[in-house]
Amino acid sequence: MNNEKRKLSPEQHEEILGTLKVRFEKNMNRHKELEWSKLQAKLETNTEKLWSLHEMERTGGEPDVIVHDDKSDEYIFYDCSAESPKGRRSVCYDREALESRKANKPQNNAIDMATDMGIEILTEEQYRELQKLGNFDLKSSSWVKTPANIRKLGGAIFCDHRYDTIFVYHNGAESYYAARGFRGSLRI
Repeated sequence: MNNEKRKLSPEQHEEILGTLKVRFEKNMNRHKELEWSKLQAKLETNTEKLWSLHEMERTGGEPDVIVHDDKSDEYIFYDCSAESPKGRRSVCYDREALESRKANKPQNNAIDMATDMGIEILTEEQYRELQKLGNFDLKSSSWVKTPANIRKLGGAIFCDHRYDTIFVYHNGAESYYAARGFRGSLRI
C-alpha cells in the first residue's frame, strides 16, 4: 500500500491517541507494569504503526497494549474487542481460498486484510495468551494463523471460547461466516 495512504490527519492522530489512552487506563490489568507516557512517546514517533492501530480501531478491534518486549524494546498490541472485530467478519482465510470459490464469494480474506492494515493475524498461542486477559469470542470466532501443512491441504484453523474452554477448530479455508473474523497483533 502507498505510504501516503498510511498517514493520519491531525484530528485522527489525536483521536486515536486519546482512545488508546482511555483504553490503557481503563484496562490496567492487561499491562500492570507499563507507563502510558513511555508508550505514548513510542506511538508519537511511529506514525505508520499509529495508522495501523487506527485501522484496528476503525474495524472494531479495540486494540490495547498487552506487553512490552524488553529484548526488542517493542510494545505489543492485540485486538481486545469482546467479540471478533465486526469490520473484519464474513471473510475467508486467504486469497487462494477466496479465488477458489466459484459462487457466493466473500468481500475479502483475513490474510490480505491484515497485511493491508499492517498487522499480523494472531497465532493460536497468541490467542490463548489473549484469553488469559479476559473472556473473548464467547459468541464469535476468529481465524488464527494456520500452519503451512494444514493450509496446503486446503484447511485453516480458528478459535473461540465456549464452556470455559478455548477451542481450536478447522474449516475449509474458503469458508466464511457472519460470526467469524480475525484478531490481529502489532509490534511498536
